[in-house]
Amino acid sequence: MILEKDDHYWMGLAIREAKKAEACGEVPIGALVVRDGQVLGRGYNLREKSLDPTSHAEMTAIRKAAKKAANWRLLGATLYVTLEPCPMCMGAIILARLERVVFGCHDPKAGAAGSLYDLSNDVRLNHRVALTSGVRSEECSELLSSFFATLRRKKKQF
Repeated sequence: MILEKDDHYWMGLAIREAKKAEACGEVPIGALVVRDGQVLGRGYNLREKSLDPTSHAEMTAIRKAAKKAANWRLLGATLYVTLEPCPMCMGAIILARLERVVFGCHDPKAGAAGSLYDLSNDVRLNHRVALTSGVRSEECSELLSSFFATLRRKKKQF
């Protein structure tokens, strides 16, 4: 019997990427681009280490996917990310022509896939993106909450 990999499975891989970010002292956000059951690109937050404000998990995953696909158009691909994408990342998602975005938890402070903005379905833009939210949301949210709680505790010590 062949079991098809579903959103829950792929989000688990994105969570694994987020844990790599956490291990580096970065905000634990992970992402991957999948098409036809294959991972084209994966990434995690590296803003602190790279000193690059665009080093979001989604941006890294999209760059790697485009390189692997040898095409900047990622038609038919899905981006899995642990946190709702920001406006910059949603811009890249739209420009890359991703078909779908699946994210874990909402970002009420910077989310551009329904929380603050919804760029996925803006009729003024030339591409629409299907959204699925809340996949493994508790795990994704707990990663972030735990990270920031630890950070606050460390700051209190000094």
